[in-house]
Amino acid sequence: MLTHDNLLYWLENDLLVFAISVVIAGIIIPQILLIAFRRKLFDEVDERKIHRGVVPRLGGIAFFPAMLFSIAIVIALNLRCGSELMDLALTTKLVPFLFEICAIILLYLVGLADDLIGVRYMAKFVVQIIAAILLVCSGMYIHNLFGILWIHEMPAILGWIITAFVVVYVVNAINLIDGIDGLASGLSTIALMFYAVVFFNGHEYIFSMIAAATAGTLFPFFYYNVFGDPKKQKKIFMGDTGALTTGMVLVFCAIAVICSKPDFLDVEYNPAMVALSPLVIPCFDVFRVYFHRVRRHRNPFLPDKCHIHHKLLALGFNQRIALMMILAASLVFIGFNVILSPYMNATVLLICDVFIWTVANVLLTKAIRRRETKLQTSLYD
Repeated sequence: MLTHDNLLYWLENDLLVFAISVVIAGIIIPQILLIAFRRKLFDEVDERKIHRGVVPRLGGIAFFPAMLFSIAIVIALNLRCGSELMDLALTTKLVPFLFEICAIILLYLVGLADDLIGVRYMAKFVVQIIAAILLVCSGMYIHNLFGILWIHEMPAILGWIITAFVVVYVVNAINLIDGIDGLASGLSTIALMFYAVVFFNGHEYIFSMIAAATAGTLFPFFYYNVFGDPKKQKKIFMGDTGALTTGMVLVFCAIAVICSKPDFLDVEYNPAMVALSPLVIPCFDVFRVYFHRVRRHRNPFLPDKCHIHHKLLALGFNQRIALMMILAASLVFIGFNVILSPYMNATVLLICDVFIWTVANVLLTKAIRRRETKLQTSLYD
């Protein structure tokens, strides 16, 4: 039975890794900006891009070093001081933690190569599959869907295949949702803070530290990405380095929720729905966009302007308003799924999510068409 002092001990560790990550990322990002402008490492502007002006896309370089340093230093200090609680927690969670670090390193390196010189998407897929295999090797894989599509326990080999698919899918969903300032980092921060609370309440403290540390790296980046002025050379994008790294941490957290089934708040929440709820918007959006491209006989891997944020911009909203609307929608989905998961069948709840998302997109499409018709009519008046 954990005492109040033990809970306070783990809360202090979570807050410490978060604070250290904020500080380290806040120090690294300005240096990345300085180097990027000196070496002219900018994101190319084309007709699909929303931004104007030269903006470096190397902000994600700061994520993994800041996250790893903060976790490593906090764990090391605790072990150096003879903390039995940290030693006990690491006994059961060290293996998945180390495999996750290895997977992140692979995606970090391929993301960095893509941001600097470009990498073919098939090569990125191969590395993502290898990262998924590493996660499975750690013993963490989706073995139970807890009623989603009426599936519960599954054979190990089926769980491995589903895990590999989910890893590749989520990592790419985070990468593809990164279309306006603050969107990928904002959605990821909400998800990571949510996972940190879930793990903390479920007594999975090492996983809680991972989520808190990664969220900490995103805070200074969000400031530079959303509020930075490109004219003052203060604006930066996360690039593939940041998107792939963050996506890997998010899918690790989601799978950890399913595997650990944290018993939190004395209510029988559905672990699969809890794991999915923070990822609804990026995962649903990428499925809709891919389906839209295939239906129109286009390459599903080539970029276009069909994402949810493009729809909001087409309605005349600016980037800040569109960002706030999507982040608010993410919070609504999280609350909706978590609150109702103890009382509704998981499949029915998922169908409700899909229905809400589909209706919202249909209404947005109709509103865009009405706006375009009105604008065309006004041109001839």
